[in-house]
Amino acid sequence: MSLSTDERALLTLISASPEPVVMSDFFHELSPPAPGMNERHPGHEEWLLRQIEWHRVSVRLWQQNYVRIVAPANGERGDMVKPTEVGLTALTA
Repeated sequence: MSLSTDERALLTLISASPEPVVMSDFFHELSPPAPGMNERHPGHEEWLLRQIEWHRVSVRLWQQNYVRIVAPANGERGDMVKPTEVGLTALTA
């Protein structure tokens, strides 16, 4: 199965980390908010929908076995993940 552009972008960042990561920590890097972004900003709703889409992307990576959870969420942070061999192979395809 091939990676979507979003899946590839997120998996690339995950794979670059030597330690397990929380996938949502990369969402602002992948889709940064505009300067001065707040709930009244004209682009806020579009940006918020994009952030929600990144959650969908992260779930797909897990469902497709491209990442595995190495430390479950604990109430202070989300699930920490590492790429799987399948995920690393998909990045090279």
